[in-house]
Amino acid sequence: MRNLIKMRSAFDGWRLGAICIAMPVALPVVFIFSSFLHPEKEIWQHLVDTILAELMLNTGILATGVLTGTFLIGVSLAWLTGVCEFPGRKLLSWALLLPLAIPTYVLAFVFLGIFDFSGPVQTFLRSFNPAQKIWFPNARSSLGVVSVMSLALYPYVYLLARNAFRTQGRKALEAAQSLGYSRWKAFYKVSLPMAHPWIAGGLLLVLMEALADFGAVSIFNFDTFTTAIYKAWYGFFSLAAAAQLSSVLILIIFAVKMFEQKIRSRMRFTEVGKPLQGSSKFVLLVGWRRWAASIYGFSVLLVAFAIPFIQLLVWSVKTYSEEIHTGYFGFLWRSLFFALFASLVITSCALFLVYTQRRNKDKATQMMVEISTLGYALPGTVLAVGLVFTMSYTDRLLAELVNQFGRTIPGNFVSGTFFTVIIAYMVRFMAVGFNPIASAMHRITPNLDEASISLGVSGMSLLKRVHVPMLRNGIFTAAMLAFVDVIKEMPITLMTRPFGWDTLAVKVFELTSEGEWQRAALPATVIVIAGLLPVILLTSQTERDMNSRAHAGYRR
Repeated sequence: MRNLIKMRSAFDGWRLGAICIAMPVALPVVFIFSSFLHPEKEIWQHLVDTILAELMLNTGILATGVLTGTFLIGVSLAWLTGVCEFPGRKLLSWALLLPLAIPTYVLAFVFLGIFDFSGPVQTFLRSFNPAQKIWFPNARSSLGVVSVMSLALYPYVYLLARNAFRTQGRKALEAAQSLGYSRWKAFYKVSLPMAHPWIAGGLLLVLMEALADFGAVSIFNFDTFTTAIYKAWYGFFSLAAAAQLSSVLILIIFAVKMFEQKIRSRMRFTEVGKPLQGSSKFVLLVGWRRWAASIYGFSVLLVAFAIPFIQLLVWSVKTYSEEIHTGYFGFLWRSLFFALFASLVITSCALFLVYTQRRNKDKATQMMVEISTLGYALPGTVLAVGLVFTMSYTDRLLAELVNQFGRTIPGNFVSGTFFTVIIAYMVRFMAVGFNPIASAMHRITPNLDEASISLGVSGMSLLKRVHVPMLRNGIFTAAMLAFVDVIKEMPITLMTRPFGWDTLAVKVFELTSEGEWQRAALPATVIVIAGLLPVILLTSQTERDMNSRAHAGYRR
């Protein structure tokens, strides 16, 4: 009898629900690796003979270059805005996060539109001496794509490193100076090593984003694994070859993910002294150093956000009259529909997972939660391949089942439908919805649950009547972040959408593939404006948290 009760408790509705949410993540990965049971030998031989070595080299160049660029930009700006005082510091401290609002593929086509041969920069330079050929760096190069992605992704490093520098406390730096170190040597010997876990965590996020990127590298015609997966599917018409290429990328991503978790497990430090407040910041030496810091910070902001956004607005105004009549309201409506529906599904499932994790502390439940939130580490192209593989297999099973009753299913019942797209979004962005709600749930003391249960409120009633009102801000944040991420997502929408369901992101891809930079500006501008919402929320929340911690440390 006890064993029966234990089995029922182990498979209650909450745990079963967590398993159902985790399944769409686990099954595509399983199906991708199962593709090796039937390898596409001819296609693999063609890849080995032609582009596989180039794919490995380009992926390595991209990863190394973007890691180096984001480290140099992110850490230097984090130190300047977090520890030093100079003109414009308060504005830069939050404005330097604005490039997060611009998707990498949007920044990529704006960069090419400005600096390519027919762009305004080279055209302006040729106007001085039309008869003589003027040398200009090739915009469509590895340096170009690395520069664009570094400018788009440095905020990941900047945000974490700045929080680390601001929370280190001043006594450690003062102790280093008392030992004879200069301010900058104290940075290299004390502050930088202490911030190492946070910087490493930001760099690992950057690495996963770089490996998963499809839009920017495809615009630059810079072949990596993500573009090869797309070409294997739509060029060779081989889903199996795409799945086998995806499995190689998954192994790389999982290795990075494991290393990231190892780094995060070491992210413990003891605060030495009070957190740095505005009045206790080290003041830069007067003269050129303080103005050099201002010029550097505002230059990065101009190049990474202001100039691209202004260029998008200029192009949008130029093309608005002719482009607004080509179905943009349909693209906008479908984008909003996907985003609203997906954010509702993601937020509901994330709330379910958070509450299940709170109720059940066993390892099995924790594993289901970890699996459910793993999709954010998977590239969109890989996830699309795995889900289409899974849905196609599901269609075959359903067809065989229906045939047993003497009936047939016309066409695809699951794959290539709206359902597949929503499942793909849910898998990809579950972590985006889970983290804000889980953070808000941690602030609710367990004593409140115990008091509610003693009054006869438990289970779903406890969630609806007690937790949901208290989690309102976390739920709103999760829904908004999921909404914006879905609008910006390109490869999943491109590879899984039903026929005729083009969105703003798909329209940007189609136009940039044809080199129509100006025509792509209108949908891109809408995407960027939507992306500004979570960035503004993130910056205000970060400043609020840091200020509250600083005041709490001051009171102590």
